[in-house]
Amino acid sequence: MLCNGLQFLAEPDGYFSNRWLSCILMDSFVRREKIRVSLTKKNIESRPLGKPMHMQPLFKNYTSYENGISTKIFKHGLCLPSGSSITEKDLQRIVQTLKNF
Repeated sequence: MLCNGLQFLAEPDGYFSNRWLSCILMDSFVRREKIRVSLTKKNIESRPLGKPMHMQPLFKNYTSYENGISTKIFKHGLCLPSGSSITEKDLQRIVQTLKNF
């Protein structure tokens, strides 16, 4: 954990991510939602990590082979704003909001 139950996704040894998609994991769904709402109140867009296929209505009647990891990541993960157009000021506002939490 990075701090207070929050961590960035791990980077495999020997690789360096370009962070085109910046995601964090929290230790609980409740914490993820509190952080998401806190960011929204500051007009900072975020969203849960992608919904697993087996949880999507279109695939509800199909057999799924899963071990719970994708569901946990969906419930505990949050995508943060990222990209080449983020200004230093925006970045600092995002970081400060996360630190304040």
